[in-house]
Amino acid sequence: MFDEEDLREIRSAKADWEEESVEPTVERFGERKDEFTTDTGGHTVDRLYTPADVEDLDYGEDLGFPGQAPYTRGVYSTGYRGRLWTMRQYAGMGTAAETNERFNYLLDQGQTGLSMAFDLPTQMGYDSDNAMAAGEVGKTGVAIDSLDDMETVFEGIPLDEVSTSMTINAPASVLLAMYIAVGDKQGVDREELRGTIQNDVLKEYIARNTYIYPPEPSMRIITDIFEFCADEVPSFNTISISGYHVREAGSTAAQEIAFTLGDGIEYVEAALDAGLDVDEFAPQLSFFFASYNNILEEVAKFRAARRMWYKIMEERFDADNPKSKQLKFHTQTAGSTLTAQQVENNVVRVAYQALAAVLGGTQSLHTNGKDEAVSLPTEKSVRTALRTQQILAHESGAADTIDPLAGSYYVESLTDELEAEAFEILDQIDDRGGMLPAIQDQWVQREIQDTAFERQQEQEAGDRIIVGVNEYQVEEEEDVDIEEVDEELEQQQIDSLDSLRAERDDEAVEAKLEAVREAARGDENLMPYLIDAVKVYATTGEICNAMRDVFGEYRGGGV
Repeated sequence: MFDEEDLREIRSAKADWEEESVEPTVERFGERKDEFTTDTGGHTVDRLYTPADVEDLDYGEDLGFPGQAPYTRGVYSTGYRGRLWTMRQYAGMGTAAETNERFNYLLDQGQTGLSMAFDLPTQMGYDSDNAMAAGEVGKTGVAIDSLDDMETVFEGIPLDEVSTSMTINAPASVLLAMYIAVGDKQGVDREELRGTIQNDVLKEYIARNTYIYPPEPSMRIITDIFEFCADEVPSFNTISISGYHVREAGSTAAQEIAFTLGDGIEYVEAALDAGLDVDEFAPQLSFFFASYNNILEEVAKFRAARRMWYKIMEERFDADNPKSKQLKFHTQTAGSTLTAQQVENNVVRVAYQALAAVLGGTQSLHTNGKDEAVSLPTEKSVRTALRTQQILAHESGAADTIDPLAGSYYVESLTDELEAEAFEILDQIDDRGGMLPAIQDQWVQREIQDTAFERQQEQEAGDRIIVGVNEYQVEEEEDVDIEEVDEELEQQQIDSLDSLRAERDDEAVEAKLEAVREAARGDENLMPYLIDAVKVYATTGEICNAMRDVFGEYRGGGV
């Protein structure tokens, strides 16, 4: 790019500029802050960036071309010029019928992929009539007690014409079995089923706590899914390794990269230990990141993560298939940045976060509704969130060229800094024996908590301005329309479950549940047995309990 003589001249000219122009101006007028940093405070932002800040950049080795190693500039050669990102709005509306209605509304409004939110009992593997589910049925998403509910969700929606993301982890195998069963009933070839299951239990131990089983059987279930889908559902992403929840828990951008890729390494190693070939399952791995307000830091984060995953799969795991080395990811705008104060401001936050995701080359995107700090999003706010993506796609020009910020001295410098810091964290994880031991001794959790505490202190001290919260407040807030959850929904769901149990073949159900237990006791792949069980309308809770009988239940307090 520039030879050493050019760089010396640039450094000298920059020093002259600072002495002759900057210092007198700063002395007279000052600057807004004593120090400028990236969003999470991890990196100092210099006043100006020049070629001298990227003097070691090698275009072929560090950047390359889109669709070619090291994939810094994207995993597809035509970027969004070939196909726009999938607009995948997250939705789950209490009952299966309401969710079907919302899905059809979103598809009618131009959404290009479905994303399914489940209520807390479903996420924990409980049926709606379980005592543990009381008061939570349908509150954070849809209640799925059986294949009957899943059939209702997708009534009139051909599964060979949509891709579906399911944000489900500990019972992911059961919900995937139901989705496959719906496809079978619709007559859809399993090879045509497209979508993603989150299926990332390690981040549950770190950040969310919706786990069921201890780590060892949890990892066995995950690798069974890898193996089964590689053979029968090859177009379905078997895991969405999630940094989103790590970042929402309070991590820095570099920690988000490192802990997410660290989980990815753990899953790859578990699959290899189970006897799988890396190039058989790795192409179906996917990732899930947050997008925050600092646009340029987020763009650099996505670019650094792509390059790092390429190096990890190439150097650590000797992957041969190029698809095994491509980091493909979904992005969601940052829920923790949304404020209950002046909710209209959230429309702006979401738009900037969506822009960062697109400039960073995401494969799919969810944009939050402005009201999600106070309730499930209303139909109107969901439409505005979707329109944000559509305006970005068709009016902004951001999708017209690939990796448009490449070559920015600042972005390239920050990409290198984030990569270096994230690799340092991965080295610390390796020193602790890997991601699982690092989670077991609570090191990962403490690192995130310390960062979150520092950010909260900055906000309370006024060093971090949150518009409408600690600056630019208004005396009276406008009323906000919120999505109400019908209090009668829980009893309706329980009544529906009672009817299902009264009508199904109980002997067939028990036989299939016992087959699940036997498979769990042995080493056969669990997925065929789970599909058989859901097809006779064994419930989510019954199937999860059958595996609890064998695997036990993780109680927390240390993995």
